[in-house]
Amino acid sequence: MKNIAGNSLKRGKEITNDYFAFLDNHLNDIVEGRVTKMMELNQIASALFVSHTHLTDTIQQTMGHHPCHFYDLKIAEQAKKMLLTTTHSIADIANTLTYDPSNFSKFFKKFTGQTPGEFRKQHKK
Repeated sequence: MKNIAGNSLKRGKEITNDYFAFLDNHLNDIVEGRVTKMMELNQIASALFVSHTHLTDTIQQTMGHHPCHFYDLKIAEQAKKMLLTTTHSIADIANTLTYDPSNFSKFFKKFTGQTPGEFRKQHKK
């Protein structure tokens, strides 16, 4: 019985690591223009050869939050990086990250407490 639990825990960590690596690669593909649409969670699960439900349950068990929470955090982190390291307009950054600019500002503020413009102004000093 102990071996089954150990294997399950090991597989959960493997799925979690694969999920985060996949997100990093996918966001890199988005930023580099190799991909023009954000993948949905069910597509990511399929690419990882697990069901949507299994991926969701595993990430919640290993990390304490729904996978979408981490997906959004990674998008917000990428947006911050782009705001600070490029001269692209906020609308261009939003479009690159496959957001409508007005929705992007709301999304960004939800995660940072600031609009993209306020963030850029405050941190580019």
